[in-house]
Amino acid sequence: MFVSDEDTIIALATPAGIGAISVIRISGPKSISVADKLFQGKSSLSENLSHTIHYGKIFDEEKNLIDDVLVSLFKTPHSYTGEDSVEISTHGSPYVVEKIIGRFLENDVRLAEPGEFTKRAFLNGRIDLAQAEAVADVINSRTEASLRGARNQLDGILSAKVESLRESLIYISSMLELELDFVEEDIEFVSTSQVQKKINEIVYEIEKLLSTYSFGRIIRDGVNVALVGKPNVGKSSLLNYLLKEKRAIVSDIPGTTRDIIREEVTISGILFRLYDTAGIRQTEDEIEMEGVLRSKETIRQADVVIFLNDVATGFSETLFKQLAELTDDSKILKVMNKIDISPPHDYNCDVNISAKTGEGIDELFSLLKEKAISSDSYTEKNTIVSNLRHFDALAKAKNFLNSASQSIDQKLSGEFIAVDLRNAESSLGEIIGIITTEDILNNIFSKFCIGK
Repeated sequence: MFVSDEDTIIALATPAGIGAISVIRISGPKSISVADKLFQGKSSLSENLSHTIHYGKIFDEEKNLIDDVLVSLFKTPHSYTGEDSVEISTHGSPYVVEKIIGRFLENDVRLAEPGEFTKRAFLNGRIDLAQAEAVADVINSRTEASLRGARNQLDGILSAKVESLRESLIYISSMLELELDFVEEDIEFVSTSQVQKKINEIVYEIEKLLSTYSFGRIIRDGVNVALVGKPNVGKSSLLNYLLKEKRAIVSDIPGTTRDIIREEVTISGILFRLYDTAGIRQTEDEIEMEGVLRSKETIRQADVVIFLNDVATGFSETLFKQLAELTDDSKILKVMNKIDISPPHDYNCDVNISAKTGEGIDELFSLLKEKAISSDSYTEKNTIVSNLRHFDALAKAKNFLNSASQSIDQKLSGEFIAVDLRNAESSLGEIIGIITTEDILNNIFSKFCIGK
Protein backbone atom coordinates (compact mmCIF):
# COMPACT_ATOMS: atom_id res chain seq x y z
CA MET A 1 0.00 0.00 0.00
CA PHE A 2 1.34 3.40 -0.96
CA VAL A 3 1.63 6.15 1.63
CA SER A 4 0.22 9.67 1.24
CA ASP A 5 1.44 11.58 -1.81
CA GLU A 6 2.19 14.56 0.45
CA ASP A 7 5.39 12.77 1.39
CA THR A 8 8.70 13.57 -0.27
CA ILE A 9 10.31 10.40 -1.59
CA ILE A 10 13.80 9.33 -2.63
CA ALA A 11 15.32 6.35 -4.46
CA LEU A 12 18.29 5.34 -6.57
CA ALA A 13 17.13 5.64 -10.20
CA THR A 14 20.09 3.83 -11.78
CA PRO A 15 20.97 0.15 -11.24
CA ALA A 16 22.56 -0.68 -7.91
CA GLY A 17 26.27 -1.44 -7.90
CA ILE A 18 29.52 0.18 -8.96
CA GLY A 19 29.45 2.34 -12.08
CA ALA A 20 30.68 5.58 -13.60
CA ILE A 21 27.76 7.55 -12.14
CA SER A 22 24.64 6.96 -10.08
CA VAL A 23 21.48 9.04 -10.21
CA ILE A 24 19.35 9.62 -7.11
CA ARG A 25 15.79 10.84 -7.65
CA ILE A 26 13.81 12.91 -5.13
CA SER A 27 10.20 14.07 -5.62
CA GLY A 28 7.65 15.82 -3.46
CA PRO A 29 6.90 19.16 -1.81
CA LYS A 30 10.12 19.23 0.24
CA SER A 31 12.49 17.94 -2.44
CA ILE A 32 13.97 21.33 -3.36
CA SER A 33 14.10 22.76 0.17
CA VAL A 34 15.82 19.66 1.59
CA ALA A 35 18.21 19.55 -1.37
CA ASP A 36 19.03 23.21 -0.73
CA LYS A 37 19.83 22.37 2.87
CA LEU A 38 22.25 19.58 1.96
CA PHE A 39 23.68 20.88 -1.33
CA GLN A 40 26.29 23.63 -1.52
CA GLY A 41 26.49 25.27 -4.93
CA LYS A 42 26.92 28.78 -6.29
CA SER A 43 23.31 29.67 -5.57
CA SER A 44 20.17 28.32 -3.91
CA LEU A 45 18.29 25.77 -6.01
CA SER A 46 14.95 27.40 -5.19
CA GLU A 47 16.15 30.63 -6.79
CA ASN A 48 16.92 28.94 -10.13
CA LEU A 49 14.73 28.08 -13.07
CA SER A 50 13.30 24.62 -13.71
CA HIS A 51 15.21 22.28 -16.02
CA THR A 52 18.62 23.59 -15.00
CA ILE A 53 21.71 21.70 -13.79
CA HIS A 54 23.92 22.86 -10.94
CA TYR A 55 27.37 21.79 -9.80
CA GLY A 56 28.18 21.62 -6.09
CA LYS A 57 29.02 19.44 -3.12
CA ILE A 58 27.13 17.42 -0.53
CA PHE A 59 28.54 17.05 2.98
CA ASP A 60 27.70 14.73 5.85
CA GLU A 61 26.39 15.90 9.23
CA GLU A 62 29.96 16.52 10.41
CA LYS A 63 30.73 18.73 7.38
CA ASN A 64 32.88 16.05 5.72
CA LEU A 65 32.63 16.01 1.94
CA ILE A 66 30.62 13.07 0.61
CA ASP A 67 30.91 13.83 -3.11
CA ASP A 68 30.94 16.42 -5.89
CA VAL A 69 27.55 16.20 -7.60
CA LEU A 70 25.41 17.61 -10.37
CA VAL A 71 21.85 18.47 -9.37
CA SER A 72 19.10 18.58 -12.02
CA LEU A 73 16.20 20.80 -10.98
CA PHE A 74 12.57 20.26 -12.05
CA LYS A 75 9.83 22.48 -10.69
CA THR A 76 6.14 21.65 -10.54
CA PRO A 77 4.27 20.98 -12.78
CA HIS A 78 7.03 20.52 -15.34
CA SER A 79 8.57 17.31 -14.04
CA TYR A 80 8.12 13.59 -14.56
CA THR A 81 5.90 13.31 -11.48
CA GLY A 82 4.28 16.73 -11.81
CA GLU A 83 5.82 17.66 -8.44
CA ASP A 84 8.97 19.53 -7.46
CA SER A 85 11.76 17.08 -8.22
CA VAL A 86 15.52 16.86 -7.95
CA GLU A 87 17.92 14.36 -9.51
CA ILE A 88 21.43 14.08 -8.09
CA SER A 89 24.22 12.64 -10.25
CA THR A 90 27.08 11.28 -8.14
CA HIS A 91 30.09 9.07 -8.69
CA GLY A 92 28.90 5.47 -8.97
CA SER A 93 29.94 4.25 -5.54
CA PRO A 94 27.32 2.33 -3.54
CA TYR A 95 28.78 3.85 -0.38
CA VAL A 96 28.43 7.41 -1.74
CA VAL A 97 24.82 6.68 -2.77
CA GLU A 98 24.02 5.24 0.64
CA LYS A 99 25.51 8.27 2.41
CA ILE A 100 23.58 10.79 0.29
CA ILE A 101 20.26 8.97 0.57
CA GLY A 102 20.87 8.67 4.30
CA ARG A 103 21.25 12.44 4.59
CA PHE A 104 17.86 12.97 2.94
CA LEU A 105 16.21 10.33 5.12
CA GLU A 106 17.40 12.32 8.14
CA ASN A 107 15.48 15.32 6.82
CA ASP A 108 11.85 14.18 6.58
CA VAL A 109 12.23 12.32 3.27
CA ARG A 110 11.28 8.64 2.97
CA LEU A 111 12.30 5.83 0.64
CA ALA A 112 10.09 5.42 -2.41
CA GLU A 113 8.01 2.31 -2.98
CA PRO A 114 8.35 0.36 -6.28
CA GLY A 115 6.87 2.41 -9.11
CA GLU A 116 5.91 5.32 -6.87
CA PHE A 117 7.42 8.02 -9.07
CA THR A 118 5.41 6.77 -12.07
CA LYS A 119 2.30 6.35 -9.92
CA ARG A 120 2.57 10.01 -8.94
CA ALA A 121 2.96 10.94 -12.60
CA PHE A 122 -0.33 9.13 -13.27
CA LEU A 123 -2.16 10.59 -10.26
CA ASN A 124 -1.01 14.08 -11.20
CA GLY A 125 -2.28 13.72 -14.77
CA ARG A 126 1.11 13.66 -16.47
CA ILE A 127 0.35 10.31 -18.11
CA ASP A 128 -2.62 7.95 -18.20
CA LEU A 129 -2.58 4.40 -16.85
CA ALA A 130 -1.83 2.71 -20.19
CA GLN A 131 1.13 5.05 -20.67
CA ALA A 132 2.31 4.35 -17.12
CA GLU A 133 2.34 0.62 -17.85
CA ALA A 134 4.28 1.33 -21.04
CA VAL A 135 7.07 2.88 -18.96
CA ALA A 136 7.82 -0.55 -17.50
CA ASP A 137 7.62 -2.10 -20.97
CA VAL A 138 10.15 0.40 -22.33
CA ILE A 139 12.52 -0.42 -19.46
CA ASN A 140 12.11 -4.17 -20.04
CA SER A 141 12.27 -4.02 -23.86
CA ARG A 142 15.03 -6.17 -25.32
CA THR A 143 14.43 -5.96 -29.06
CA GLU A 144 13.60 -3.31 -31.64
CA ALA A 145 10.03 -4.56 -32.00
CA SER A 146 9.33 -4.63 -28.25
CA LEU A 147 10.77 -1.12 -27.86
CA ARG A 148 8.67 0.24 -30.73
CA GLY A 149 5.52 -1.34 -29.31
CA ALA A 150 6.17 0.03 -25.83
CA ARG A 151 7.19 3.43 -27.21
CA ASN A 152 3.96 3.68 -29.20
CA GLN A 153 1.91 2.96 -26.09
CA LEU A 154 3.94 5.45 -24.06
CA ASP A 155 3.36 8.06 -26.77
CA GLY A 156 -0.39 7.55 -26.30
CA ILE A 157 -1.38 5.81 -29.55
CA LEU A 158 -3.49 3.19 -27.76
CA SER A 159 -4.82 5.73 -25.26
CA ALA A 160 -5.99 8.06 -28.06
CA LYS A 161 -7.83 5.20 -29.78
CA VAL A 162 -9.50 4.05 -26.56
CA GLU A 163 -10.47 7.60 -25.61
CA SER A 164 -12.02 8.15 -29.05
CA LEU A 165 -14.19 5.02 -28.67
CA ARG A 166 -15.10 6.02 -25.13
CA GLU A 167 -16.21 9.51 -26.19
CA SER A 168 -18.47 7.99 -28.85
CA LEU A 169 -20.10 5.82 -26.21
CA ILE A 170 -20.53 8.77 -23.86
CA TYR A 171 -22.32 10.74 -26.57
CA ILE A 172 -24.73 7.92 -27.44
CA SER A 173 -25.54 7.00 -23.85
CA SER A 174 -26.04 10.66 -22.89
CA MET A 175 -28.55 11.07 -25.72
CA LEU A 176 -30.44 7.97 -24.57
CA GLU A 177 -30.43 9.15 -20.96
CA LEU A 178 -31.63 12.59 -22.04
CA GLU A 179 -34.59 10.97 -23.75
CA LEU A 180 -35.54 9.33 -20.45
CA ASP A 181 -35.89 12.81 -18.91
CA PHE A 182 -38.38 13.73 -21.65
CA VAL A 183 -40.17 10.40 -21.87
CA GLU A 184 -43.60 11.99 -21.32
CA GLU A 185 -43.01 14.43 -24.20
CA ASP A 186 -42.07 11.50 -26.48
CA ILE A 187 -38.99 13.32 -27.78
CA GLU A 188 -36.39 11.24 -29.63
CA PHE A 189 -32.84 12.60 -29.58
CA VAL A 190 -31.31 9.61 -31.32
CA SER A 191 -32.97 6.72 -33.18
CA THR A 192 -32.34 3.11 -32.26
CA SER A 193 -31.02 2.52 -35.79
CA GLN A 194 -28.43 5.23 -35.24
CA VAL A 195 -27.51 3.70 -31.89
CA GLN A 196 -27.18 0.26 -33.45
CA LYS A 197 -25.03 1.61 -36.27
CA LYS A 198 -22.69 3.34 -33.83
CA ILE A 199 -22.49 0.22 -31.63
CA ASN A 200 -21.59 -1.87 -34.67
CA GLU A 201 -18.85 0.59 -35.61
CA ILE A 202 -17.36 0.56 -32.11
CA VAL A 203 -17.55 -3.24 -31.82
CA TYR A 204 -15.74 -3.49 -35.15
CA GLU A 205 -12.94 -1.22 -33.88
CA ILE A 206 -12.69 -3.16 -30.60
CA GLU A 207 -12.49 -6.46 -32.49
CA LYS A 208 -9.62 -5.06 -34.57
CA LEU A 209 -7.80 -4.15 -31.36
CA LEU A 210 -8.48 -7.56 -29.82
CA SER A 211 -7.14 -9.29 -32.93
CA THR A 212 -3.74 -7.60 -32.41
CA TYR A 213 -3.20 -9.12 -28.97
CA SER A 214 -1.51 -12.30 -30.16
CA PHE A 215 0.98 -10.28 -32.17
CA GLY A 216 1.28 -7.65 -29.43
CA ARG A 217 2.14 -10.29 -26.85
CA ILE A 218 4.83 -11.66 -29.14
CA ILE A 219 6.56 -8.32 -29.74
CA ARG A 220 6.38 -7.58 -26.02
CA ASP A 221 7.30 -10.97 -24.52
CA GLY A 222 8.95 -12.84 -27.39
CA VAL A 223 8.25 -16.17 -29.09
CA ASN A 224 8.68 -19.54 -27.38
CA VAL A 225 10.17 -22.05 -29.83
CA ALA A 226 10.60 -25.74 -29.03
CA LEU A 227 13.26 -27.72 -30.93
CA VAL A 228 11.83 -31.22 -31.18
CA GLY A 229 12.87 -34.44 -32.89
CA LYS A 230 14.20 -37.91 -32.42
CA PRO A 231 17.54 -38.30 -30.64
CA ASN A 232 20.58 -37.37 -32.74
CA VAL A 233 18.73 -35.51 -35.53
CA GLY A 234 20.75 -32.35 -34.84
CA LYS A 235 18.67 -30.29 -32.40
CA SER A 236 21.68 -29.30 -30.33
CA SER A 237 23.72 -28.59 -33.48
CA LEU A 238 20.97 -26.30 -34.75
CA LEU A 239 20.80 -24.50 -31.39
CA ASN A 240 24.56 -23.99 -31.40
CA TYR A 241 24.45 -22.66 -34.97
CA LEU A 242 21.68 -20.19 -34.19
CA LEU A 243 23.55 -18.95 -31.12
CA LYS A 244 26.93 -18.90 -32.87
CA GLU A 245 28.42 -20.71 -29.87
CA LYS A 246 28.68 -24.23 -28.45
CA ARG A 247 25.94 -23.98 -25.88
CA ALA A 248 24.60 -27.57 -26.12
CA ILE A 249 26.60 -30.80 -26.08
CA VAL A 250 26.74 -32.44 -29.50
CA SER A 251 27.35 -36.19 -29.63
CA ASP A 252 26.56 -39.23 -31.76
CA ILE A 253 25.27 -40.92 -28.63
CA PRO A 254 21.42 -40.75 -28.54
CA GLY A 255 19.86 -39.07 -25.51
CA THR A 256 22.71 -36.62 -24.79
CA THR A 257 20.22 -33.87 -23.94
CA ARG A 258 18.52 -34.92 -20.70
CA ASP A 259 16.96 -31.58 -19.72
CA ILE A 260 15.58 -28.47 -21.40
CA ILE A 261 18.23 -26.00 -22.56
CA ARG A 262 16.82 -22.49 -22.96
CA GLU A 263 18.57 -19.74 -24.93
CA GLU A 264 17.48 -16.52 -26.62
CA VAL A 265 18.20 -15.05 -30.03
CA THR A 266 16.89 -11.96 -31.84
CA ILE A 267 15.72 -12.44 -35.42
CA SER A 268 14.51 -9.40 -37.41
CA GLY A 269 13.90 -7.47 -34.20
CA ILE A 270 11.82 -10.22 -32.56
CA LEU A 271 12.99 -12.12 -29.47
CA PHE A 272 12.89 -15.90 -29.87
CA ARG A 273 13.31 -18.17 -26.85
CA LEU A 274 14.72 -21.48 -28.05
CA TYR A 275 14.12 -24.62 -26.02
CA ASP A 276 16.33 -27.57 -26.94
CA THR A 277 14.29 -30.54 -25.73
CA ALA A 278 15.25 -34.09 -24.94
CA GLY A 279 14.56 -36.49 -27.79
CA ILE A 280 11.05 -37.92 -27.48
CA ARG A 281 11.29 -41.70 -27.33
CA GLN A 282 10.55 -44.67 -25.09
CA THR A 283 13.29 -45.11 -22.50
CA GLU A 284 13.98 -47.00 -19.29
CA ASP A 285 16.47 -44.37 -18.10
CA GLU A 286 14.72 -42.54 -15.23
CA ILE A 287 16.55 -39.25 -15.81
CA GLU A 288 15.94 -39.28 -19.55
CA MET A 289 12.29 -40.18 -18.90
CA GLU A 290 11.92 -36.99 -16.84
CA GLY A 291 13.52 -35.05 -19.70
CA VAL A 292 10.94 -36.45 -22.12
CA LEU A 293 8.08 -35.40 -19.82
CA ARG A 294 9.50 -31.87 -19.61
CA SER A 295 9.85 -31.83 -23.38
CA LYS A 296 6.16 -32.59 -23.82
CA GLU A 297 5.19 -29.75 -21.47
CA THR A 298 7.47 -27.37 -23.36
CA ILE A 299 5.79 -28.38 -26.63
CA ARG A 300 2.34 -27.69 -25.18
CA GLN A 301 3.36 -24.17 -24.20
CA ALA A 302 5.40 -23.30 -27.30
CA ASP A 303 4.27 -20.70 -29.84
CA VAL A 304 6.18 -22.52 -32.58
CA VAL A 305 7.57 -26.08 -32.73
CA ILE A 306 10.55 -26.77 -34.99
CA PHE A 307 10.14 -30.46 -35.78
CA LEU A 308 13.61 -31.57 -36.84
CA ASN A 309 14.29 -34.68 -38.91
CA ASP A 310 17.40 -35.82 -40.78
CA VAL A 311 17.98 -37.26 -44.24
CA ALA A 312 19.48 -40.47 -42.84
CA THR A 313 16.42 -41.60 -40.88
CA GLY A 314 13.77 -39.72 -42.90
CA PHE A 315 10.60 -37.99 -41.77
CA SER A 316 9.04 -39.50 -38.63
CA GLU A 317 5.29 -39.70 -39.19
CA THR A 318 4.85 -41.39 -35.81
CA LEU A 319 6.50 -38.55 -33.91
CA PHE A 320 4.64 -35.94 -35.96
CA LYS A 321 1.35 -37.52 -34.90
CA GLN A 322 2.50 -37.39 -31.27
CA LEU A 323 3.31 -33.69 -31.65
CA ALA A 324 -0.09 -33.02 -33.21
CA GLU A 325 -1.66 -34.47 -30.06
CA LEU A 326 0.36 -32.07 -27.89
CA THR A 327 -0.10 -28.87 -29.90
CA ASP A 328 -1.94 -27.37 -32.85
CA ASP A 329 -0.28 -28.73 -35.99
CA SER A 330 -0.41 -25.21 -37.50
CA LYS A 331 2.35 -24.32 -35.00
CA ILE A 332 4.64 -27.07 -36.27
CA LEU A 333 7.43 -26.16 -38.69
CA LYS A 334 8.68 -29.32 -40.42
CA VAL A 335 12.44 -29.18 -41.01
CA MET A 336 14.79 -31.67 -42.68
CA ASN A 337 18.38 -31.48 -41.44
CA LYS A 338 21.79 -32.78 -42.56
CA ILE A 339 21.37 -32.05 -46.25
CA ASP A 340 25.15 -31.61 -46.32
CA ILE A 341 25.39 -35.42 -46.05
CA SER A 342 23.02 -36.27 -48.91
CA PRO A 343 20.26 -34.56 -50.91
CA PRO A 344 16.84 -34.63 -49.20
CA HIS A 345 14.08 -36.84 -50.52
CA ASP A 346 10.62 -35.47 -51.11
CA TYR A 347 9.43 -35.60 -47.51
CA ASN A 348 7.11 -32.58 -47.90
CA CYS A 349 8.99 -30.60 -45.23
CA ASP A 350 8.70 -26.84 -44.96
CA VAL A 351 12.44 -26.27 -45.30
CA ASN A 352 15.64 -28.27 -45.80
CA ILE A 353 18.73 -27.20 -43.84
CA SER A 354 22.21 -28.10 -42.70
CA ALA A 355 22.89 -27.12 -39.10
CA LYS A 356 26.55 -27.82 -39.86
CA THR A 357 27.08 -25.58 -42.91
CA GLY A 358 24.19 -23.13 -42.43
CA GLU A 359 22.52 -23.94 -45.75
CA GLY A 360 18.80 -23.14 -45.62
CA ILE A 361 19.03 -21.35 -42.25
CA ASP A 362 17.98 -17.97 -43.70
CA GLU A 363 14.87 -19.57 -45.14
CA LEU A 364 14.24 -21.21 -41.76
CA PHE A 365 14.45 -17.76 -40.11
CA SER A 366 11.88 -16.35 -42.55
CA LEU A 367 9.48 -19.24 -42.00
CA LEU A 368 9.97 -19.07 -38.24
CA LYS A 369 9.07 -15.37 -38.18
CA GLU A 370 6.11 -15.95 -40.51
CA LYS A 371 4.84 -18.85 -38.39
CA ALA A 372 5.14 -16.84 -35.16
CA ILE A 373 3.77 -13.51 -36.31
CA SER A 374 1.55 -14.36 -39.29
CA SER A 375 1.72 -10.69 -40.33
CA ASP A 376 4.20 -8.17 -41.68
CA SER A 377 1.72 -5.29 -41.44
CA TYR A 378 3.09 -3.82 -38.21
CA THR A 379 4.33 -0.23 -38.47
CA GLU A 380 5.10 2.42 -35.90
CA LYS A 381 1.62 3.90 -36.40
CA ASN A 382 -0.31 0.71 -35.68
CA THR A 383 -2.37 0.47 -32.51
CA ILE A 384 -1.34 -2.78 -30.85
CA VAL A 385 -2.72 -4.41 -27.69
CA SER A 386 0.06 -6.20 -25.81
CA ASN A 387 -1.20 -6.07 -22.23
CA LEU A 388 -3.56 -8.75 -20.86
CA ARG A 389 -5.33 -6.20 -18.64
CA HIS A 390 -6.12 -4.09 -21.69
CA PHE A 391 -7.29 -7.16 -23.62
CA ASP A 392 -9.67 -8.17 -20.82
CA ALA A 393 -11.08 -4.63 -20.55
CA LEU A 394 -11.70 -4.49 -24.30
CA ALA A 395 -13.36 -7.91 -24.23
CA LYS A 396 -15.65 -6.74 -21.41
CA ALA A 397 -16.56 -3.61 -23.37
CA LYS A 398 -17.42 -5.73 -26.41
CA ASN A 399 -19.66 -8.00 -24.32
CA PHE A 400 -21.56 -5.02 -22.89
CA LEU A 401 -22.03 -3.61 -26.39
CA ASN A 402 -23.34 -6.94 -27.64
CA SER A 403 -25.77 -6.92 -24.72
CA ALA A 404 -26.92 -3.43 -25.74
CA SER A 405 -27.50 -4.70 -29.28
CA GLN A 406 -29.66 -7.52 -27.92
CA SER A 407 -31.70 -4.98 -25.95
CA ILE A 408 -32.29 -3.04 -29.17
CA ASP A 409 -33.34 -6.23 -31.00
CA GLN A 410 -35.75 -7.02 -28.17
CA LYS A 411 -37.11 -3.44 -28.37
CA LEU A 412 -36.36 -2.78 -24.72
CA SER A 413 -36.44 0.78 -23.39
CA GLY A 414 -33.47 3.12 -23.76
CA GLU A 415 -32.73 2.69 -20.06
CA PHE A 416 -31.56 -0.89 -20.59
CA ILE A 417 -29.44 0.10 -23.58
CA ALA A 418 -27.90 3.06 -21.74
CA VAL A 419 -26.82 0.89 -18.80
CA ASP A 420 -24.85 -1.44 -21.07
CA LEU A 421 -23.31 1.48 -22.94
CA ARG A 422 -22.19 3.05 -19.67
CA ASN A 423 -20.70 -0.26 -18.55
CA ALA A 424 -18.82 -0.51 -21.86
CA GLU A 425 -17.61 3.04 -21.39
CA SER A 426 -16.37 2.17 -17.89
CA SER A 427 -14.53 -0.87 -19.21
CA LEU A 428 -12.68 1.29 -21.72
CA GLY A 429 -11.98 3.80 -18.95
CA GLU A 430 -10.20 1.07 -16.98
CA ILE A 431 -7.52 0.90 -19.69
CA ILE A 432 -6.47 4.53 -19.38
CA GLY A 433 -7.20 4.79 -15.65
CA ILE A 434 -10.32 6.95 -15.66
CA ILE A 435 -12.11 4.10 -13.91
CA THR A 436 -9.86 2.17 -11.53
CA THR A 437 -9.36 1.04 -7.96
CA GLU A 438 -6.51 1.36 -5.48
CA ASP A 439 -5.98 -2.41 -5.63
CA ILE A 440 -5.47 -2.27 -9.41
CA LEU A 441 -3.04 0.64 -9.08
CA ASN A 442 -1.04 -1.06 -6.37
CA ASN A 443 -0.88 -4.27 -8.38
CA ILE A 444 0.39 -2.43 -11.46
CA PHE A 445 2.97 -0.20 -9.82
CA SER A 446 4.28 -2.80 -7.37
CA LYS A 447 5.77 -4.59 -10.39
CA PHE A 448 7.93 -1.58 -11.24
CA CYS A 449 11.51 -1.24 -10.10
CA ILE A 450 12.23 1.10 -7.20
CA GLY A 451 13.25 4.52 -8.52
CA LYS A 452 10.75 4.40 -11.39
